[in-house]
Amino acid sequence: MISRRQSQVDRLYVALKELGEERRVGLEQQYWLYQLSRQVDELEHWIAEKEVVAGSPELGQDFEHVTVLQEKFSEFANETGTAGRERLAAVNQMVDELIECGHTAAATMAEWKDGLNEAWAELLELMGTRAQLLAASRELHKFFSDARELQGQIEEKRRRLPRLTAPPEPRPSASSMQRTLRAFEHDLQLLVSQVRQLQEGAAQLRTVYAGEHAEAIASREQEVLQGWKELLAACEDARLHVSSTADALRFHSQARDLLSWMDGIASQIGAADKPRDVSSVEVLMNYHQGLKTELEARVPELTACQELGRSLLLNKSAMADEIQAQLDKLGTRKEEVSDKWDRHWEWLQQMLEVHQFAQEAVVADAWLTAQEPLLQSRELGSSVDEVEQLIRRHEAFRKAAAAWEERFSSLRRLTTVSTPDPAPATPTPIPPDVRQTQPALLQHEGFLLRKRELDANRKSSNRSWVSLYCVLSKGELGFYKDAKGPASGGTHGGEPLLSLHKATSEVASDYKKKKHVFKLQTQDGSEFLLQAKDEVRSGPFSSLSGPQELPG
Repeated sequence: MISRRQSQVDRLYVALKELGEERRVGLEQQYWLYQLSRQVDELEHWIAEKEVVAGSPELGQDFEHVTVLQEKFSEFANETGTAGRERLAAVNQMVDELIECGHTAAATMAEWKDGLNEAWAELLELMGTRAQLLAASRELHKFFSDARELQGQIEEKRRRLPRLTAPPEPRPSASSMQRTLRAFEHDLQLLVSQVRQLQEGAAQLRTVYAGEHAEAIASREQEVLQGWKELLAACEDARLHVSSTADALRFHSQARDLLSWMDGIASQIGAADKPRDVSSVEVLMNYHQGLKTELEARVPELTACQELGRSLLLNKSAMADEIQAQLDKLGTRKEEVSDKWDRHWEWLQQMLEVHQFAQEAVVADAWLTAQEPLLQSRELGSSVDEVEQLIRRHEAFRKAAAAWEERFSSLRRLTTVSTPDPAPATPTPIPPDVRQTQPALLQHEGFLLRKRELDANRKSSNRSWVSLYCVLSKGELGFYKDAKGPASGGTHGGEPLLSLHKATSEVASDYKKKKHVFKLQTQDGSEFLLQAKDEVRSGPFSSLSGPQELPG
């Protein structure tokens, strides 16, 4: 009985112990269930709070505002991601461990876990969407901000252009204007990349936005591009203006130098003392030819300067009046210097002839004086031998006289030359010891200024005025360097005698640069301009009221 009772008590004790263990396990499971439930609720509440922030519709009012929002949201996302992953991992670990331990509410816990993970995934997705919206909003506001800044820079460049093309100083140097323009164009190159980036940004944004935003983007882009095109056009105008101004300043500088140089040349012409003999005339002629060489050497420079001035006038330069005045001065001064040189050269040639005549006349006069006693002697000889000796002396005189005949012919030609001094100087008188030996003037010989216009109906390659000694005889006109030319037979430049058969002459009334000019046209199509020192009043070129045929 006692043993049965003991065994019954033992069974009851064992059963009680099992019930106690079950009660303990149940209480522990309920404890962890409540712990899990509280953490899940807290995490869900925390996720819900973060979802409110992540789902905010605020995208910023301008670039600065959206930049602040983006920075704050970036910090929020980093903190939320870090904290959320840690808390979610702890809850998931707790659920897994409780389920692994055979918790009676394993199904509920699994459901809580799935719901919590879905909520976290939704939060991450919401944060990602928010980050993308803020980034897109930042790009949009950045586009408008860059557009405003770029447009401001373009307008500032436009305001600088008038100051660049019209600087405060009255007459800037060409180099300073060009340096300023190059610096300005270098600054513009920095804007080129900004304009290109703006266009690329607008193209990307148009693929994202539609409606009002797309229209605003297109409108702002067009405003900037229009301003940029106007700036480039204004810059091109400024470049042309600076180039034209630089050319005008260069023209004025060259014109001043050329005018000063021509004034110097003009002052040197005829500045030397009057020649006293043939050698001093030749020295002056060599010096005068040196001036001619210098004049011819500067002709290309003068022509280039005049061409530059004419091109500036064609391009309607702002300094057109000053340029025209300088061109007129250059042309007038060139003609004046050329005419003065020609007149002085003619005077020097005539002075050379005068002194050559004086020199030859003195020699001839001495020879004649030496022969006078022989010719005036009345001695006829007192014997045959004396008469024969006198006859031989007379024959020797006749032979010497024949040899001197050519020299006397040269002297006669020399006396056809008048001696005008370059205006306003007075004529140079012929020495008294020579004046009495001058024979009568010969017609159709003398110095003329000649300009060859046409060679056989073609424009002559050398159309400069040259002073030549002209001889008109037997229907032919010869041009010689000086009065000795006809005797030696050597014409100017080896030219053949000019046949006047069917040639015509007329006053060159359309030629205004020189006075007393007449035109001579030959049968072969050659044409000459000839200038006398005054009006032709006798001879074959006189009384020319219209074209006439010359005797040939």
